[in-house]
Amino acid sequence: MKVLMFGWEYPPHVYGGLATANFGITQGLHAQGDIDITLCLPKPFGDEDHTAARIVAMNCVPIAWRNVDYDYVKSRIGNVMDPDYYYRLRDHLYADFNYMYVNELGCMDFAGGYPSNLHDEINNYSIIAGVVARTEDFDIIHAHDWLTYPAGIHAKRVSGKPLCIHVHATDFDRSRGNVNPTVYSIEKDGMDNADCIMCVSELTRQTVINQYHQDPRKCFAMHNAVYPLRQELQDIPRPDHTGKEKIVTFLGRLTMQKGPEYFVEAANMVLHRTRNVRFCMAGSGDMMDQMIYLAAKRGIADRFHFPGFMRGKEVYECLKDSDVYVMPSVSEPFGISPLEAMQCGTPTIISKQSGCGEILTNCIKVDYWDVHALADAIYSICHNDGLFHYLQEEGKKEVDQITWEKVGLRIRKLYDQLLSR
Repeated sequence: MKVLMFGWEYPPHVYGGLATANFGITQGLHAQGDIDITLCLPKPFGDEDHTAARIVAMNCVPIAWRNVDYDYVKSRIGNVMDPDYYYRLRDHLYADFNYMYVNELGCMDFAGGYPSNLHDEINNYSIIAGVVARTEDFDIIHAHDWLTYPAGIHAKRVSGKPLCIHVHATDFDRSRGNVNPTVYSIEKDGMDNADCIMCVSELTRQTVINQYHQDPRKCFAMHNAVYPLRQELQDIPRPDHTGKEKIVTFLGRLTMQKGPEYFVEAANMVLHRTRNVRFCMAGSGDMMDQMIYLAAKRGIADRFHFPGFMRGKEVYECLKDSDVYVMPSVSEPFGISPLEAMQCGTPTIISKQSGCGEILTNCIKVDYWDVHALADAIYSICHNDGLFHYLQEEGKKEVDQITWEKVGLRIRKLYDQLLSR
């Protein structure tokens, strides 16, 4: 089976959970041995893992014909794309896009990540998808999140092949209900045109059905997973904080969706009961200054640390150095980070508004707004060794059974059902 997949980010260049999920899904599908994946990315850097998917650099796909020398093409894009593939794509141009801004190779540049002109990049990406869809041989299309839905729709119209979309989040999650009408329109158009909608949780599936008015029969919950820790991550030592200061960690985007203010307020309550705890708020986002000011206003700035955005090994070092991990999200479609924390042997507290709570048992769940319950849970784990060790051991056992290979099998089953119609 051949899959044409549209993604937006991919490790090691991680901007959020989408990269981690995209990587896990491709690996889980590849593990079956008979699925070939062509993964389109706006701006790959050449250091991505190619074992599970052949990566197409959309910023190296020509949309305007250029008579250029082979050696020059190789010098310009050889680190991310085979020059022969560039010429193959050039021969499948379906329109003249010279009126758009293209470079000397007839390609469009991408900033990568989430720039201020994101909507322009989404549109450009969808145009380029037409060239790729006319060139590639594939059985099914798989588009990740609203950024790539227009590309998936274009590929479907070009090829007539079925379209699966993967809903990792909706704008209802990101905006606390203050939905951006442009984003909503893109999301709904993707859902309306999809033959199959995979949602990262039942929570998200219900949002898709009720807020985007989709047929429940084509909507499926497809929970995320984690990969076993690499040996170098397993080898990171876990400090023993017995009789010492405990460390409680929030790790994620500092945006209203993630509920960082509830973490600070709960910390304030804990610190009224004990001063033997430090709080780490790792990440970046538009609420960072607000959280620093809030910690200062509550008089707990001396107990708070703001190390900024973390990636790669830093994340696992932070998780292993923590006695409690907290994800107080207001609306979390899934949330992979609690699974990663539990992998590291860190007892975890999540909000009941988190999709991962549908598959996790050995963690503590509270309503995001109930800062009293959150504070009690933090204090209990920090001061009850029995509870700490139970959540540590049973949590790790639980997440070790939640694998991307199992997710890949479930996705494959949906592919087969779609293709058999």
